[in-house]
Amino acid sequence: MGHREELLAAARRLLEEKGYAHITARDLVAASDTNLHSIGYHFGSKAGLLNAAIGEVFEEWTDKLSSIAMAEPAVPPIERGRRAWAAMLDSLPASRALLLSYVEALAQAERAESLREQFAEQYRRCRAKVAELVARSLADGTTADDPRCQAVASFVIAICDGLAVQWLLDPDGAPTSEQLTAGLEAMWAASFPGA
Repeated sequence: MGHREELLAAARRLLEEKGYAHITARDLVAASDTNLHSIGYHFGSKAGLLNAAIGEVFEEWTDKLSSIAMAEPAVPPIERGRRAWAAMLDSLPASRALLLSYVEALAQAERAESLREQFAEQYRRCRAKVAELVARSLADGTTADDPRCQAVASFVIAICDGLAVQWLLDPDGAPTSEQLTAGLEAMWAASFPGA
């Protein structure tokens, strides 16, 4: 494993242990057995390294939820979304520390253009992945670059982010996966009676 990979692995561990706002460059060097120069060389800055680590987690989470959503080809698109949202809600307790670090990092991105662009690029990649799933779910020849697929992808991401933030702030008040499922089923039945 090279310095880049060692730094990323150390950053992920420290994001869970200390949180984004409390990690120093020296913490990263000590946890990775590298040097301060390596951080700048590979990531430009400590924040660049931490955001790259968060980005890896973000993409892994997207891939995991995508796999759940697409596991059964015959399932209708709305059911795919419900399954992914339920899985996301169920995974939140194990991801709390990383979720907190993510929120801390977003706040820092407002003050640093390079970090904001790094997060924007992560969202662009996520939106592209989800738009591809939307297009595959439609199975009518629609492509992922169709504005409708892009809009649905943004909506799906907003729901995931919104549910995660609600859970982070008020775990007891946020819906469980079962409550979300029951609520969606009730809305679906009321919107499409007899379907």
